[in-house]
Amino acid sequence: MSAIHVRVASPVELRSLTPHLAEVLVDCVEGGASVSFMAPYSLTEATAFWERIAAAAERGEVSVIVGGLNDEVSGTVQIAFDMPSNQPHRAEIRKLLVHRRARRQGLGRALMDAAEREGIARGKSLLCLDTASGAAERLYADAGWTRVGVIPDYALWPGGGFCDTTIFYKRLI
Repeated sequence: MSAIHVRVASPVELRSLTPHLAEVLVDCVEGGASVSFMAPYSLTEATAFWERIAAAAERGEVSVIVGGLNDEVSGTVQIAFDMPSNQPHRAEIRKLLVHRRARRQGLGRALMDAAEREGIARGKSLLCLDTASGAAERLYADAGWTRVGVIPDYALWPGGGFCDTTIFYKRLI
C-alpha cells in the first residue's frame, strides 16, 4: 500500500513544486475536470497559474496543501483566505486536484482533512466549496460536508458544454 503524505507548502517551496503541480493540473483538465480551464490546456498555462498562486500565498491570501503517494507530488488543494471584510470567519476551498494515477487511494480525503486543519489553525469557523464532480461530491459528503444545492449551467466542461455545480459547506468549530 502507498504511503500518503500531505503538508502545507511554504511560498518558497510552492515555487519549487510548480512543475509538479502544473503536471497534476494538466492531467485533471485533460481528464475532464471542470476546474476553471478549457482544453487543450498546456503546461505553460498551468505553470503560469501556479506562479500566480505562489504570489497569492506570499501575500497570505491562500494556503496550498500538497500531497502524494510515497515520494511523488500527485495532489493539491487550496484554502483561500482573501474574503470580504464582512466574512472574516470563513475561507473557501479551491481546486482539489488529484492526478488520475493517484485516485481512489485516500489522497483526496487526506488533502481535505489537511485543509480543514489549516482553516482551524487560521481561526476559521466555516469553509465553503463548489464542485462539478460526482466523485468529489461523495468524498465531501463522507467527510461531513453539507450539500446546499445545485446551480445549473454554472460553468463549462473543459471540452465544452455546460456543467452544473454543487455547493457545500462545513462548520469547523
